[in-house]
Amino acid sequence: MSGKIQKTRGGRMKYEERPDGHMFIEKAQILWNKKLSPAYFKMGLKWSGSFHDAKPGQFVMLRIGDRIAPLLRRPFSIYKIMEDKKGMEILYRVVGECTGMLSEMREGESVDILGPLGNGFPLPKKGGKVFIVAGGIGVAPLVFFSSYLVGKKNFAASNIKVFLGARSKDDLLCRDDFLSLGIQVAVTTEDGSEGETCMITSPVEAALKITRPDIIYACGPSGMMKCLAGMAEDHGVACQISMESVMACGFGACLGCAVESKHENKYFHVCKDGPVFDSRDVRF
Repeated sequence: MSGKIQKTRGGRMKYEERPDGHMFIEKAQILWNKKLSPAYFKMGLKWSGSFHDAKPGQFVMLRIGDRIAPLLRRPFSIYKIMEDKKGMEILYRVVGECTGMLSEMREGESVDILGPLGNGFPLPKKGGKVFIVAGGIGVAPLVFFSSYLVGKKNFAASNIKVFLGARSKDDLLCRDDFLSLGIQVAVTTEDGSEGETCMITSPVEAALKITRPDIIYACGPSGMMKCLAGMAEDHGVACQISMESVMACGFGACLGCAVESKHENKYFHVCKDGPVFDSRDVRF
C-alpha cells in the first residue's frame, strides 16, 4: 500500500493517497455484544467518523485495545452499516484467543479498527436474477450486500434467492435478516437439525437446472465455493466469491493471504486484490 498516515480532527488516524477510497484507524466503542448461539456473537461498534462509503464485501481489521496479545489484528466482514448510530455490526464465531477475548467484552469498552479494506461485490444488472449462497459465518458480507441491493439500489427482492447452509441449527445465521427484506430463503444443515439434510450446494445445483440466474454471489468454506465455481462454469453463470483467509495486515504488505490465480503463474492477495473475486480467476 502506498500512502501515509495522518492525524485528523478528533485524533482519528487516516490513511491518505489511496486511489480506492478512504481508510481509517480509530477506536470504536462497543454498543452491544450479543450472543446468538453457543459459538456466535453479534457486535455493534460506534466511532466518531463514518463508513458510509463502505461497499458490501469489504472488511475491517480489528485489534483489542492496547493489549500486547493477541499481537496481530483479525479480519471481520462488515455485516451491517448503522447510519443512524455512525457505526457498524460484525458477526463472529469464537474459534481462538482473539475471538474468545472479544466474546467477553462489554458495552462501553473499545476496540481498534482499520478499514474499510478490500474490494466489494460488483452490482448485478437491474432486473437480473440473483442467487446468493452462504455457508456458516460466510453469511455476514452477504447480509450487507442484500440489504444494500434491496434498500439503496431498489433491486427487487423477488429477483433474489438465498441459499443458507450450516453444519447444524446452532450454526445457522441471519435467516431473519433475509426474510425481513422479502427475500426467499432455502435452508440446509448437514445434521438435519434444520431445513434439508444435505450440503447447501445440492439445492443450488437443483435450482440451476430449473432457473438460470444471471449471477451467483457466495461466501463460505473453500470446498463449498470450489463446488459452486464448477457448477457456475458448467451452467455458464457468472459467479463472484468472497474468500476467507488468514490475514496479518489487511492491505497487502505481509503477503500472508496469497491464493493462486489460474492465469500466468500469478498469485492474488485476498486482502488487497479481493476478498471478492470472479470464481473463474481463482485456483482452489
